Amino acid sequence: MLAIIIGALALFFLLLRPLYNYFRHRANARRLNCRPPHTKHYKWPFGIDGIRRLEQADKRDMVCDEFFTIYKEEGAATFQHWLFGQRQIMTAEPRNVQAILATQFSDFEIPVIRQNSFWPMLGQGIFTANGQIWSHSRAILRPQFTRQQVSDLELEEKHVQQLLMHIKPDPATGWAQPTNLGPLFFRLTIDSATEFLFGQSVESQLQALPGAMSETNPAHNWRNLAHHFDDGTNHLAKRARFSDLYWLHNPAEFRKDCEEVHRFADHFVQQALERTIAEEKAEAAGAEKKRYVFLHELIKETKDPIELRCQLLHILLAGRDTTAGLLGWTFFLLSRHPAIYQKLRETILETFGPYDSPRDITFERLKACTYLQHVLQETLRLYPSVPLNSRMATKDTTLPTGGGPDGTSPIYVAKGEQVGYAVYVMQRRKDIWGPDADQFVPERWATRKAGWEYLPFNGGPRICLGQQFALTEAGYVTTRLVQLFDNITAVYPDEVDKHQYSVTSAPKAVLVNLHTAQAA
Repeated sequence: MLAIIIGALALFFLLLRPLYNYFRHRANARRLNCRPPHTKHYKWPFGIDGIRRLEQADKRDMVCDEFFTIYKEEGAATFQHWLFGQRQIMTAEPRNVQAILATQFSDFEIPVIRQNSFWPMLGQGIFTANGQIWSHSRAILRPQFTRQQVSDLELEEKHVQQLLMHIKPDPATGWAQPTNLGPLFFRLTIDSATEFLFGQSVESQLQALPGAMSETNPAHNWRNLAHHFDDGTNHLAKRARFSDLYWLHNPAEFRKDCEEVHRFADHFVQQALERTIAEEKAEAAGAEKKRYVFLHELIKETKDPIELRCQLLHILLAGRDTTAGLLGWTFFLLSRHPAIYQKLRETILETFGPYDSPRDITFERLKACTYLQHVLQETLRLYPSVPLNSRMATKDTTLPTGGGPDGTSPIYVAKGEQVGYAVYVMQRRKDIWGPDADQFVPERWATRKAGWEYLPFNGGPRICLGQQFALTEAGYVTTRLVQLFDNITAVYPDEVDKHQYSVTSAPKAVLVNLHTAQAA
């Protein structure tokens, strides 16, 4: 008899429970006046052709544009689809994004799939954590991005000078050889991020110079770090696109990337732990307190080397990749819009003086340089740092709009369902931004105050803490380069804007010709 009862219960949960949930959710949706959104259909079972389409786009470095094409094909700013039998909602509607990130913040969290996909390389940290773990991480990180810390630009000049070592203009003509600025920006930002966050730079720019030899232990050769970090984040994106089958993408090179990135992080963690012991003794003896360093402050909360490594890698991803991407896209666009470059240069020279004798390039004055800020804002509109994002419902809830034949009814979202939001698509919608939505027009910001249709740094309680850091660093580097070079042109001006898209977005290449001003 007991076996029969157990069998009956098992049958209920396996067969009847899904049916019960279906009718329960249907009744809840009706009670809340919800209507289903437009449905995207696939030809192959489980939506495999959709995943294949994105994989092919990834090989062409066109994932973001492929998403834009998908939304255009569906003719809806919000739609639903099924991958491996699970419903997902996709939206590029500002009201829905506001609900997900702010007004209904407690109804959504980071999806478990992202946590599992990112775990091998990044572990648990601020960008994958939820609840108390996330709150704890954010509270520790917040002091690093105070105005005092962000406004310290003395160290940034050193990194700019190291970048310029890689650009050698011809003394006779003033023109440098065609230069790919993309890798230079990535090395600059990893140097500045490690110095800003961990107290010392890995000096990857110096190590990349011809004939440079690493003075560090061969196990910590920073020359290879960028490759493993970039390759690893590319694999993270591929794992995420596999949804619940993320574990299928685990090639040997990804495992090697994780090993090398961990080796790098563990070096810093061990170094910081050893340094902290000496510093604690010095502080106890009344020695002068040193500059705030994120890792040193984190050690006061935990001395677990694995937890320290995870937090380090999460913030390194944010501090390095987002700013490098912003700089790359800024100069990608400026090299194709000479009139805008000249207008920006006139503004910068008038405000900050020439390259050889700059005047007061400070946090406050960079922020007050209106046209510079408009250029950065417009770059982030066209190429947001995180173009695609998602959340998972923590309970049965709704989205305010997108349902029904006219797309205006609320949408029911069951607990555990994912909602993806495409910032890249939303920020290029012509019904929001006008017929020139796909054009680079910094002047639009002179009369526009953006709301939830513009989210370059996310929004709500999880808004990016480092946005002022990124804008300040990007503004400073842009200012110094524009002061030095009076002309910039694209080597291949008609080439499409291919994305180096992993977790964040950057141009695949920024191949430019640079001309040094006569009296810089």
